[in-house]
Amino acid sequence: MEQEVHKNTDDARAGSTPHIVRYVLTISLVLALVAMVLLLLWGSTTN
Repeated sequence: MEQEVHKNTDDARAGSTPHIVRYVLTISLVLALVAMVLLLLWGSTTN
């Protein structure tokens, strides 16, 4: 009978998981929201 193999997340993923992705997604979301608000405001002033 084989024994179960237990690995931590870094070993299972064959590397570390940096948190840079979280920052990139957050900054991108904020920039997209700012752009949408600016377009909404600019569009309402041109009418």
